[in-house]
Amino acid sequence: MNSDVNDLDLGADAETQSTPDTGETATAGDDQAKAVDEREQLRDRLLRTTAEFDNFRKRVDRDRREMADRAAESLLLDLLPVVDDLERALAVEATGEGAEAYRRGVELIHKQLTELLARRGVKVLDALGADFDPRLHQAVASEQADGHRDGEVVAVLRTGYLLNDRLLRPAMVKVAQA
Repeated sequence: MNSDVNDLDLGADAETQSTPDTGETATAGDDQAKAVDEREQLRDRLLRTTAEFDNFRKRVDRDRREMADRAAESLLLDLLPVVDDLERALAVEATGEGAEAYRRGVELIHKQLTELLARRGVKVLDALGADFDPRLHQAVASEQADGHRDGEVVAVLRTGYLLNDRLLRPAMVKVAQA
């Protein structure tokens, strides 16, 4: 019977531990709730930190590409006057001995340079016959032109260029007036 009494005492002790009077079970439940809350806060912080890092990585990649484009843009802007000079040299009518060989040599240099620019993403801005667009064209003259629309580009004085669909240099143009 003593063993039965001891078992009852142990059961009574167990019941006492789980009663709200002692607060032990409530503390365990509170600890578990706190742990769950803390875990959720840490998970939320982890997700936010991961998203912030991903955004940072994307921003750094975009900035790096833009910096490389700007560096290329600076170099290409320095090369464009050379292309302009070659185009002017090709426009001049050469006469005399060796003129044809001179012209072929200049044409070859011009072709190589324009192919190099094209490989680097530079495109010629086709302005002749287009409507004047101040974002793409720089109007330096206007004239009365029969047979042309008002605001139509009637002459290109200096070729404009795009770098990867972004304006590198505006075309210098003459615009028709109605």
